[in-house]
Amino acid sequence: MSRQSSRSDHRVLITGGAGFIGTNLADRLLSLGRGVRVYDSLVRRGTERNLQWLKARYGNRLDVVCADIRDAAAVRQAVTDVGIVFHFAAQVAVTTSLEAPRDDFSVNAAGTLNLLEALRDAGSGAGLIFTSTNKVYGALDDVVLSASDTRYMPAAELARSGIDERRPLSFHSPYGCSKGAADQYVLDYARSFGLPNAVFRMSCIYGPHQHGTEDQGWVAHFLIRAIEGRMISIYGDGGQVRDLLYVDDLVAALLRAEECLPEIAGEAFNIGGGVCNTTSLNELLDRIGDLRGATPHTAYGEWRVGDQRWYVSDNGKFARMTGWKPDVTVADGIARLHDWLVDRHRSASTLQAAAE
Repeated sequence: MSRQSSRSDHRVLITGGAGFIGTNLADRLLSLGRGVRVYDSLVRRGTERNLQWLKARYGNRLDVVCADIRDAAAVRQAVTDVGIVFHFAAQVAVTTSLEAPRDDFSVNAAGTLNLLEALRDAGSGAGLIFTSTNKVYGALDDVVLSASDTRYMPAAELARSGIDERRPLSFHSPYGCSKGAADQYVLDYARSFGLPNAVFRMSCIYGPHQHGTEDQGWVAHFLIRAIEGRMISIYGDGGQVRDLLYVDDLVAALLRAEECLPEIAGEAFNIGGGVCNTTSLNELLDRIGDLRGATPHTAYGEWRVGDQRWYVSDNGKFARMTGWKPDVTVADGIARLHDWLVDRHRSASTLQAAAE
């Protein structure tokens, strides 16, 4: 029996499983007939709606634990009979981390340590795939940039490849520190205790079930504000560049990582859309204008702490080790998310009208 078929006989634990990425991963796994346990505190906006959608789709096949990642006893119970853990539970906003650094640390760093200790104590050999962030590389102030009318651009060599894992860690903001600490703990538990763990340092992920806010999920947030005819706030000049990865491609990468454990254990990977799937904020606004038939209303403010003017992932290491690559283009992905959000907005309006 292959390693993958043996692992797939065991339940999958998804922490933060009612969030945007967790919902999409749970949907894919359940559609494949696998057992899924969603672990979520349901405190973030949209998580209850996502969980209701999963329950309506899969019923009793879905195992749900409503608990906080900081609850060590609940975490220990949740890992007892699982073969793989996808760890998404987190405090995800830089701005929130600046307002409440202790809470940010307790969720991201201490919560991750709870999970690692639970897996170590269980001794089951269950794998762990943790979603870290490109913020572990800091503001990248040393990267020399030039500016065009719509975006910042680095030197040609970097523009052709993107940022790879050889980039030194340089935490900036409490969020960067807490996620970076968790990132390092996950890798060290692979080295020190032999746990089959791997880390994804992710760029901008977008797609259905993303209830974007100003602080997190900015692609969906921009689209939601445009659909509702509301103002979009831009911090800085809008030339900031990111690589975008559609959530279906991320799910494929997560499942590929599971297939390749334990060979990739102890490794960190930069994961994003890569150099072929980039956009600046200004360019995204133009794209939304094309979809909507009108330019979104915008207001510009001061730069925010730790904001990277240019970040694009070099996916090469993960591609070489697993064979994965993204398939969905920015144009296609934005159109898909736009259509999903329009349908959701229309459904909500219909329900509200019926209630009145």
